Parts: sequence; structure tokens; C-alpha cells
Amino acid sequence: MTEGTAMASPQVGIGFRQPHYRELLERRPPLAFLEVHSENFFAEGGAALAVLQQAREAYPVSLHGVGLALGSAAGLDPWHLDRLAQLVRRVEPRFVSDHACFARAPLADDGAIVHANDLLPIAFTPASLDLMVNHVSQVQERLRRPMLVENLSAYVAWADDAIPEPEFFNQLARRSGCGLLLDLNNLVVNALNSGVDPLASVCAHVDALDAEAVHEIHLAGYHDDGEIVIDDHGSRVHDPVWQVYRHTLRRFGPVPTLIEWDTDVPALDVLLAEAARAEALARERA
Repeated sequence: MTEGTAMASPQVGIGFRQPHYRELLERRPPLAFLEVHSENFFAEGGAALAVLQQAREAYPVSLHGVGLALGSAAGLDPWHLDRLAQLVRRVEPRFVSDHACFARAPLADDGAIVHANDLLPIAFTPASLDLMVNHVSQVQERLRRPMLVENLSAYVAWADDAIPEPEFFNQLARRSGCGLLLDLNNLVVNALNSGVDPLASVCAHVDALDAEAVHEIHLAGYHDDGEIVIDDHGSRVHDPVWQVYRHTLRRFGPVPTLIEWDTDVPALDVLLAEAARAEALARERA
């Protein structure tokens, strides 16, 4: 997407990544918003925060976190929540989001909390749902605004899963008042690793979600080595993800959409071309 090719009110944003800081701020292509990983801007000051503030003057900004660990039985990290709340006050973001995962657990010996360097899948059980509702509500009360919760790409499942995943997220949104960040790439990755038809499986998942709960969509690329599919955000969006995106637009109408590209980051024009394709599909639906 080059200047002048997008809709007057674009629906699609991109991740704001360090290799593109200067070029994007100089060119200012038409984008709906920029998204950053919240934790990269928790410092009190410095160059990173200064660049983010420049970006905020040019575009709406979305804060997408990877560290709240909303499904952790050990509870939320007060320091992390404080830093996030401070960043929200500074940036006044369009969206604040994080994942339906756990990462915090107590050490068996002394009760100290360890934080895993990964987004680990939660169980879809009533107890897990209660825990998620409680933690999401705590975050929203602290931030004084609703947040969005993203579905995970998961490479294992729990034997006691009892609630279908779409219904789990519906109940989470209804009970906590949060919105949903629907990551279509994650759903496709999970379907491919489960050996089921990704189009049929993901479209059925989309159809089972409450339409009013879905506030943002993520599109990204994945890596398939023939044995396992990895959600690596390191390539163009694959065709199965585009197919389910078309279906999702028919189901929900145009929804703010982000192109995620976090590894092997390409030239800015490559990323903007992916955004332009998503924009064209949203324009068709509109």
C-alpha cells in the first residue's frame, strides 16, 4: 500500500517495529493504527518511548502485551500491571490487549514466582474460566477501560478441557465485559496441527463467536516444515488465513485488522502490501 491507495477511513494497521521507525514516520502511509508490544515501552523514558510518542502523534496506537499471563493461578504481577497502567495513561491507546495464556507459577521450594518465557495454553474448564474472568476484571479496573483478549496458538491440549473454545471466549467476554482479539492465524495453525480442514474448522469457530465481542483481528504468516506448523509471524499471510478472513468479514463486517510480522521483518513496502490486501477485502465487504 502506498500513499493514496487506501480507503479514506482505513480499517487495517501494522505492527510498529524498529526497522521501520524512521521510514514510517517520514512517509506516514494511510493506516488505521499501529500496534506495539507493551512491554517494550515500560521504561520511564528513553529513545524507544520517545519514538512511540512520535508515532502516537501520527496514528492511533494499540498496545498488545505478552506478559500479563491472565490465566496464571499464581495471580497477576502487580509491577507489570502498574507499568502497563502508566503506559496506557501516556499513550491513550486505541486498544489494549493480551493473551489467554498462563506463564506465572510458584516454585515448589519457597513459593517464589517464576515467569516462563512463553505463552502457555490454558485449560478450557469452568475453573479456568472463573480465573480468567477474575484477572481480566482486575486489569480492566486498574486500567479503567475494557481490554481485548486474544486466542492462542497452542501445541498441546489439556485432558480436562470441557468447554468448546468459542464458548469459553464468549463466556469470558459476557462475564468480564472484555472484547476479543480474534487471531485467525492462530486458529489456522491449530487446525493444521490437529489434522483437520482449516477452512471448515476455523469458519465454524468464527460462526460460534458472539459478533459483538470481536473488536480486532490479527493476520500473520506461519511456518510449515511438513511435521508441525509454527506461528512465527515471519512471512506473508498464507492463503488459508486469507480465506477465513473473507468469511470472518462476511460474519462480522469490517473489523479493525492488524498485519503481524515480528521475525525476519521485511521492507516496509512488503508489509504495506499485505495491509493493502486486507484493506481491499474489507472494502469489498463494506
